[in-house]
Amino acid sequence: MNQAPHTVLMYPNAGRPAHYEKLQEEHEVAVLGAPQGSAPMTTTVINMPRDISVPDHVVWSLFNTLFMNFCCLGFIAFAYSVKSRDRKMVGDITGAQAFASTAKCLNIWALIFNILLTIGAIVILIIFSAAIVQAVSQMMNHPGGFYSCHVLTP
Repeated sequence: MNQAPHTVLMYPNAGRPAHYEKLQEEHEVAVLGAPQGSAPMTTTVINMPRDISVPDHVVWSLFNTLFMNFCCLGFIAFAYSVKSRDRKMVGDITGAQAFASTAKCLNIWALIFNILLTIGAIVILIIFSAAIVQAVSQMMNHPGGFYSCHVLTP
């Protein structure tokens, strides 16, 4: 930018640089909106560095929240994943990595607990079905069932 001192005069256009009117018009366009049929507006592009990729595990956390939410671990992991994504958008890579690491750990624990619960439920189902099959087969062998009264006649 130009570092030369500018003098302020009381006259409207006296002493102003030539590009002042152009800047004033650009400001008016930005504030009031571009008139129809004018040149296309310029855009600003912010390039995010792709060198450091921090996975935020949002999809995994959402899956654990919806399907495997043991003790709300999936929901807490989802919250940390969203925090990680927010930190990444702000540009705080260290904070994003910390939140992503916590989300990953919570997702792993939720997955382990739910696998154990699923295996436990299958084992209990097999045990109860075996007990029911045994009870039905015993009822078939003894037509009176469990509560048959055997009356002894003298």
